[in-house]
Amino acid sequence: MATRPKSAQSQQPRAWQRMLSGRRLDLLDPSPVDIEVEDIAHGLARVARWNGQTTGDLPFNVAQHSLIVETFCGELKPDWPVKWRLAALLHDAPEFVIGDMISPFKAQLGGHYKTIESRLMQAIHLRFGLPPHLPQAVEKLIKRADRASAYFEAVQLAGFDVDEARKLFSAPKGVTPITIEAMTTVNAQKAYLKRFETLSDALTA
Repeated sequence: MATRPKSAQSQQPRAWQRMLSGRRLDLLDPSPVDIEVEDIAHGLARVARWNGQTTGDLPFNVAQHSLIVETFCGELKPDWPVKWRLAALLHDAPEFVIGDMISPFKAQLGGHYKTIESRLMQAIHLRFGLPPHLPQAVEKLIKRADRASAYFEAVQLAGFDVDEARKLFSAPKGVTPITIEAMTTVNAQKAYLKRFETLSDALTA
């Protein structure tokens, strides 16, 4: 007897993405072995912060933002272990496949989005020798640096006035004020990979 073809409804939708490295990353059940830093750097350098609503000829990308956050963490905690500096550089790494969604939209998506993001982050951490879940104090410092970067981005690139940015992100304290110039995709990707290599080498030394 001939078997009946499976209906479209019975087939599971594709949940993996092919990476340029050749890896096939399952977004719902990601494996650390399918994570490559080259894919992360490539993707983040091509993801625009603020949904692309920034001034200038170039979009401000997540790779450059991540470099700023890692630098700020070093200023806030000069004696921080290298592994936490690496965690700071990777703090937005899941966005290399799921994109950068602004906070109001994330809040509307709710728990399912957060679950996918968390699984990706755990796989990324394990791939590069970090604990799957960071200590609360580490998360808190990274978030502080993240908000400091967001403040400078908001007032310099995203059209926010100072009072509005202070209400949303708080005025940065403990970090050196910066003037942001958006990097090209190629330069941001190279800078991200170079910083990753420096931190990774120090971690394994």
